[in-house]
Amino acid sequence: MVSKVLKNESLFLDLYKIDLATAEEYRQKRCPYCQGPLHYANYFRKPRGEPDGVPEEYFLQFSLCCGKEGCRRRLIPPSCRFLGRKVYWYAAILTIVSDWQNKIQNMTISELARKMGISSNTLKRWIHFFENTFPVSVQWKKIRGRVSAIVKNAHLPGSLINFYLQQQSNIEKALISCLKFLSQGSEISQKIRDG
Repeated sequence: MVSKVLKNESLFLDLYKIDLATAEEYRQKRCPYCQGPLHYANYFRKPRGEPDGVPEEYFLQFSLCCGKEGCRRRLIPPSCRFLGRKVYWYAAILTIVSDWQNKIQNMTISELARKMGISSNTLKRWIHFFENTFPVSVQWKKIRGRVSAIVKNAHLPGSLINFYLQQQSNIEKALISCLKFLSQGSEISQKIRDG
């Protein structure tokens, strides 16, 4: 099962470091709206699906805020750890859906959901997202041409993870490569602060 990698605390450390480097790269740029300076305005999230003992700092959502009076827009850099506002870690979503697509041990959705400690409805929403929403998203269209044609839109994310498994020495490295690739398609998201 690909999802067994979720038991490795080192996975969450590596993803944290990647997101930190990405956030710092964006912070050194100027505000895309007014060219003002960007400052950190991080906040904690409460994602699910990590092993016990993961340090609290890994739950930090990197966020930037424009320092120019009159703008003050908040920007969220692309992330390998979080998939938008979804509650679970991005790695958990990818690996669990991939396990279901690869029919690991011929488990049903209910059996896999119970084994992973999530609700069947949550798993069904993730499957629907990757079958219907993600393949036609701007994020996927932006990066689709950068990966082999053996990655099939109808089998995302499983075929993408399998593609990286063929290139990497272990599951953890393959998943990290996959998440880094997917984050390249993410646009910096914007939140406008009131007042």
